[in-house]
Amino acid sequence: MNIEKFTIKSQEVITTAQNIALGKQQQQIENAHILKAIFEVDKDIVPYLLKKNNINTSMLAQVVDKMVDNLPKVSGGSGIYLSNASNQALQKALGSLSEFKDDYVSIEHLLLGILSTNDNTAQLLKDNGLTEKGLKQAILELRKGGHANSPHAEESYNALNRYARNLNDLAQKDKLDPVIGREDEIRRVLQILSRRTKNNPILIGEPGVGKTAIAEGLAHRIVSGDVPENLKSKQVFSLDMGALVAGAKYKGEFEERLKSVIKEVTVSDGEVILFIDE
Repeated sequence: MNIEKFTIKSQEVITTAQNIALGKQQQQIENAHILKAIFEVDKDIVPYLLKKNNINTSMLAQVVDKMVDNLPKVSGGSGIYLSNASNQALQKALGSLSEFKDDYVSIEHLLLGILSTNDNTAQLLKDNGLTEKGLKQAILELRKGGHANSPHAEESYNALNRYARNLNDLAQKDKLDPVIGREDEIRRVLQILSRRTKNNPILIGEPGVGKTAIAEGLAHRIVSGDVPENLKSKQVFSLDMGALVAGAKYKGEFEERLKSVIKEVTVSDGEVILFIDE
C-alpha cells in the first residue's frame, strides 16, 4: 500500500487509528479504529455525508467508541498490524480512485472502503441507513464537480460554506442587525452589480465606518425581494479570512482553500456575490 497516494488528512486518520489501537493495547487496527479516527480528525466532510443520509453523527460516534473499547486487548504483543477487514477497506478505497477520477485517497474514500467490507463496523453503518449509492451521491454533491487531485483535497470541498458566511441565510433567520442610513450606498452597489461588465463594486473606508453593513444590507434587500429582477436569485457570501487561515499548517494549504473558494464562485455562473472584507 502506497501511503503517498493518500491525502494529508487520510494519512492523519491512519496514524490516529494506529495510536488509538496502541493506547488501548489492541494489536490489530480494525475498521472501528479507522472510523473513530475519522471522527476525531475530520469535523466537516463525514458529518456532511452522514447528514445527507439522515444519520446522526454524534450518536454513531458514541457507538463506535464502545465498539473500540470492546475489542480484544493484547499485552506484550509484537507490533501492530491491519486486520483483514481494515486492509480490505483501504484496498477498496484505493480501488475507487478511478471511479471518481481522483489521484489521492481522501477521507470519503476511506468511509466508502469501510462500508464495502463485511465486518461489524460496516454493518453498523448499514444498520443506520448508509448505502453505497447514497454515500456516492452525497460525495458528488459535496464535491460539486471537483476531484481529489492534491494532498490537501479535503480543504477544497464545500469551500464557500466552510470559509464564508451566507449573509442571505443569516438575514432570513433574522441574525443580522438592520442597516440604517446606508440606502444610497446600497442602491449604488445594486446599480454596479446590475451591469453586464465592470460589475465589481469596491467599498473604500476606514475600519468601522460600515462597509460590512452595506453587504448585510444588500443581503436584506435580496431576501425581501427589494432588488432588480436579475439580482433576486443571488446569494451573498462574506469571506471569513480567519476561517480561511485557521489550521492551515501545511505548505500550500491556505492557497488551496482560497482557490477552492474562487472556483465555487466561478462555477456558480454569477449566482454568488462574494464580499471580501479587509
